Amino acid sequence: MRRPLLRAGLLACVATALPAFPSFAHDFRAGDLVINHPWSRAVGARAQTAAGYMSIVNRGSAPDRLISAETPMAGSVEAHEMSMTDGVMRMRPMPEGIQLPPGGTVWLRPGGMHLMLVGPTRAFVPGERVPLTLRFERAGAVTVELEVATAGARAPAGEHHGD
Repeated sequence: MRRPLLRAGLLACVATALPAFPSFAHDFRAGDLVINHPWSRAVGARAQTAAGYMSIVNRGSAPDRLISAETPMAGSVEAHEMSMTDGVMRMRPMPEGIQLPPGGTVWLRPGGMHLMLVGPTRAFVPGERVPLTLRFERAGAVTVELEVATAGARAPAGEHHGD
């Protein structure tokens, strides 16, 4: 008799605790596009910029393009690309957006293409999520959440791949 009560009590505890854990799936969809693990690094209240990272998979047979992004947590959002020229790291805006080839994956990550959040309205704290609306030429708009990792993170929390 005690066993069913124990099992029921254990199930009730697990069911109650589940909402406290963050979702392991942190992917979003827009048409043929899948936006995987969007994230940002923590920044202080006086930071002039923050960055948004993610991968975008185009599962369709036609190209698409990320044409703009916006968030209520920054004054503006710009697509940027970093590159090495003569041993010097350079960052340049990508005013035409980010091309998404059919059947391909585009990585927005530290040291490469990324979204620059200019003029954050407050600190980004590890563990919180920052809403970000992405606008695509074909797939339309989708709001994702940037999971905020620690200030020096090279990947979102829980990511253990070599990308």
